[in-house]
Amino acid sequence: MRAILGSYDSELTPAEYSPQLTRRMREAEDLVQKVHAHSSEMEAQLSQALEELGGQKQRADMLEMELKVLRSQSGPAEQSALLSREEASELRLKIEELEAERRRLEEDKRELETQLEHLTLQGDYDQSKTKVLHMSVNPAREAQQSLRQDQARLQEECERLRKLVCALERGGPAPAGLEAPALPSSKEVAELKKQVESTELKNRRLKEVFQTKIQEFRKVCYTLTGYQVDITRESQYRLTSMYAEHKDDCLVFKATGPSGSRMQLLETEFSRTVPELIALHLLQQDSIPAFLSALTLELFSRQTLA
Repeated sequence: MRAILGSYDSELTPAEYSPQLTRRMREAEDLVQKVHAHSSEMEAQLSQALEELGGQKQRADMLEMELKVLRSQSGPAEQSALLSREEASELRLKIEELEAERRRLEEDKRELETQLEHLTLQGDYDQSKTKVLHMSVNPAREAQQSLRQDQARLQEECERLRKLVCALERGGPAPAGLEAPALPSSKEVAELKKQVESTELKNRRLKEVFQTKIQEFRKVCYTLTGYQVDITRESQYRLTSMYAEHKDDCLVFKATGPSGSRMQLLETEFSRTVPELIALHLLQQDSIPAFLSALTLELFSRQTLA
């Protein structure tokens, strides 16, 4: 640059030399500084690139080693993949079996819910939700305890009399403590007769009261429900509606199941005239009260229209 400047300066006159030389010197110095700055920046970038190249080379070496390890493990991996496919098929079969089992359990759950509804309608209760209170002084428990005591006392008495009979049959004297009890006196017999008569009188009065209450209860049921209930034979009940058109128009139910928990409608001449109500309320809805209510409304409407 100085040689170029010198060639230019030799061609110029002294008057022209000073301002141009000064300006070009400044431009040349600025350019030299820019070149130095650019070269230093390039050197820094070069050193940084060399460092990055070394790091990349180390990463390439590590990846190559990992690739060799993976290639050495590719054989067992393929075997494990085959095993995983077999396990997946087995798991799929197990899932299908569990799904079928779940559907079966859902059906059982629905059946049990239906049975639970029937039991609830029949008066059963859930022990986890309903609490049964027992009286501390329970008459039934006291009666059972008294019955057990009487039974034990009678068994002891029978055993004592059996020993006494055996001793008397042998013809020997009665053993000590097994003598026959003395006969009651006439006064005691009279008192016992009075007690028996009083007890019989109480029983007759109780029967009369029970009979009166039963008739009253039958009339109340007839007035409230509209049906007169009669027991024709064991476990069979005849229902006659107050709105029946004829005296022989009746329904006959038979109690089935434990303690008459279910009722079955028997066929009669009158039941053949209401097949629609039987199909709807008994066969489809399984509700005897709904059937009797619908039948009452049907007979009542017939009398009203008539």
